[in-house]
Order: sequence, then C-alpha cells, then structure tokens
Amino acid sequence: MGGMKLWNVDRIRGLKGRGRLPCVTVCDFVSARLADEAGFPLLLAGDSLGTTVLGYASTLPVTLDVMLHHTAAAARGTREALVVADMPFLSYQVSEAEGIRNAGRFLQEAGADAVKVEGGAFRAGLVAALTRNGIPVLGHIGLTPQSVNQMGGYKVQGRTPAACEQLVADALALEEAGAFAIVLECVPPEAGEAVTAAAGVPVVGIGAGPGCDGQVLVMHDLLGLSLKAPPRFVKAYAALADTARAALAAYKQDVESGRFPAPEHCYN
Repeated sequence: MGGMKLWNVDRIRGLKGRGRLPCVTVCDFVSARLADEAGFPLLLAGDSLGTTVLGYASTLPVTLDVMLHHTAAAARGTREALVVADMPFLSYQVSEAEGIRNAGRFLQEAGADAVKVEGGAFRAGLVAALTRNGIPVLGHIGLTPQSVNQMGGYKVQGRTPAACEQLVADALALEEAGAFAIVLECVPPEAGEAVTAAAGVPVVGIGAGPGCDGQVLVMHDLLGLSLKAPPRFVKAYAALADTARAALAAYKQDVESGRFPAPEHCYN
C-alpha cells in the first residue's frame, strides 16, 4: 500500500467519453501482479473465484471471510490499479448498517480501494450510504449472479423495451447515489448502448456488446484456464490449461524416467 496509486475513482470516472476502460478479475497476488504490470486501470477481486478457483457451482457459497482473504492477496500484488472488491452474497443485503461495516472491512483490512454491489435502483440507498462514508462503489446491473435463483438461471437480461428502460433507470439511480462506474452484464448490444449513452459514469460491459465504455472478463476465461466451456461473451486470448497439462505431463515423465533432476538442478 503506501503512496497514492496511478488509478483512483476520479480518474476512472473521468474516462467517460474519453477512452475505453479495460478491466479483469483477479483472485490472488500473482494474478493481480500480472494484470497490474499489464497496465489495467481496474482490477476486480470478483466473487467469480467461487467457480473458477474454489470449485463451487455458483458464487453464492463465497463468504465474506473468503473474499477478504483473496482481496487482500490481490491488493498486495497491485501497485497502480484500482482494486475493487466484490461484496459477496449476504454481506450487504440484510441491512444498510451491516453493508457499511462489511464494505469498510474491505478497505480497512483487505486494502481494497472500492467495493462492488449487485442491484439496481433498489440498491441506491446502500450505495449512497457507502459513498457518504468514504467507500467508493462500483454498481452492477443486468444479470446479477447472486440473484441467479430468483432469475431462474443465467439468462440474458434487458431483451424487451421495458426491461431496457428499467436498466437505464437503474443505472441513473446508481449514478445519482454516487457509484463511480457500473458493470452491465449479459444484455443485448442495444441495451448496452442505451445504458452507456444515458449514464454519466463509465459503463463496463461483460457480455453487453461493444458499445460500453469498458469491458471486464474473468481472468481464467480469457487465459483459457477454465476447465469448462466459457460463456459466449468470452474471447480466450491463450490456452493456458493445455500448456499446463503438457508441462505437468512432461515433468511427471521426467521424474518417472530419472531425467529430473539433472546435474544442473543439484547443489555442488
């Protein structure tokens, strides 16, 4: 931690209409350091680690303690990027007071710079309370994975004109409440464009088309480290799972055959 970082909420808010905002999820020291070195302005310590790292079927089992643990590791690996911590399921839904206390722990204990909460206009009261208390908030609307049971599964949102209007209203309510940016997940490109045009803060899309101000992907998906087929909106920029399998197989064979360790791996 220490001195001021290159990226803060004001600078990210100021990108609106001026430049694109690339974002990626991180789950530990190594992933955060690699993304920070690559120059990403915003790193999301996402509760998606529930499925990518911890083996759960959804993000719902991810607890506050787990998120504090992983966020702290990511923050230690970050020098210049803004680190946003995902508030996990049940860490802010019960009461405003509980939401403020738990969000504050991400800044105080884990070294995060901001938090992300899911929900539209109905979440504006909490967002306003957090920002009033010095806790910057990244909003999240559209497909909100913590509400997957209520939504009946991972379904594209905002497909009707009324649903699109609701997304715009949600974005404006979150902006008015003080959110510095908003994640918009799994909507048609037209809805992505409408929300982005209406909002005065950056709209970061994930499966929301090219019209958004920024994009966020889960690091495991874009690196080709996922063990199951990624969603349609993912572009894999590498196939690291295949690379890892080949490396592990080669190491195993070298041990079995006695080729490893060789003389150069031994102390004199």
